[in-house]
Amino acid sequence: MCSGVDTDILQKCSKAEQVKFAGIGGTVFFTAIMAFIAASYALFTVFDSIFISIAFGLVWGLLIFNLDRFIVSTIKKEGKFWNEFTQATPRIILAIIIAIVIAKPLELKIFEKEINQVLLEQKNGLTLQNKEQIALQYNPEINRLETKINGLKNSTQNKENEVNDLYKTYIAEAEGKEGTLKIGKGPVYKEKREKHDVILQELQQIRNENKILITKKESELKALREKQNMQITDSQPIIDGFDGLMARINALNKLPWLPSFFIFLLFLAIETSPILAKILSPKGEYDILFENYESRIKTKVSQEKNQLEELLKTDMQLNNRVYYDISDEEKIYAYKKQKAEELMQAQSDAFFNKQSEILS
Repeated sequence: MCSGVDTDILQKCSKAEQVKFAGIGGTVFFTAIMAFIAASYALFTVFDSIFISIAFGLVWGLLIFNLDRFIVSTIKKEGKFWNEFTQATPRIILAIIIAIVIAKPLELKIFEKEINQVLLEQKNGLTLQNKEQIALQYNPEINRLETKINGLKNSTQNKENEVNDLYKTYIAEAEGKEGTLKIGKGPVYKEKREKHDVILQELQQIRNENKILITKKESELKALREKQNMQITDSQPIIDGFDGLMARINALNKLPWLPSFFIFLLFLAIETSPILAKILSPKGEYDILFENYESRIKTKVSQEKNQLEELLKTDMQLNNRVYYDISDEEKIYAYKKQKAEELMQAQSDAFFNKQSEILS
């Protein structure tokens, strides 16, 4: 049944002939089973649902079964190899396409661990690229805020350094180490002390003002970095989900090609074996009986066609004779003339009524 033969004719053949076609049908059947498994796994990687995968896989398996059965059943044995090979060439091309479709999902399953390693490396690279791209959006503003904060801190530090220098200056003046070199708190000491006190007050004011600005800028910087981290976190699940069917096929293509090629050759051999067996096998008992059956059908149809043509030819001859014989009868001539006159009168009346409507 799976080989697409006429079971009534095959029952009349020898046991060996029946075993041959049972082998061809078994190959077709198990190819459909492999197609069902391959399609189910491929669809499971897409939908992540067992029931959906099995349902679509079953449909795909039946489709492949029907195609293979059709391919094998339409190859007719004529005893001429090249004629049969030419006849089977489109079917072999279709078998190659089917073999590729069946083999690819099974390759994904066989090399699953290696593919996962490639996908992990790709995900890590995508994660780094994602962080860099997001950083390009936020770095200008982050750098601006950090520059502003550092500028405020530097201005406070510069003022503190200025105060410290003035402090050292008036202390050195009091100790007689610099300036007038006189020990004691003279007029020069008081002048330098007053200058120090003025700058110290400016330092306190700058420190308070800058502290408020620095706190504000640091809050903005913190919020900006939190927003950046949130965007990275939100986009990470997309990268983690980068393991669909197309991603796995691309990852498989990055692996050495030779193992995948041999798996493809295996399925190609399985898929084309029924066709090649049909072509390479000699013309058997079933083929002779089937050819005899077709010849009888063709002869019968040809006879019926000839009979119909002769019947039509005879009928046309009889009709011609009948119409020729009645063409001379006056009664029929008068009747046809009367009907023609009535038809012309009716046409004239209709034309007159139509023109009257238009004029009115």
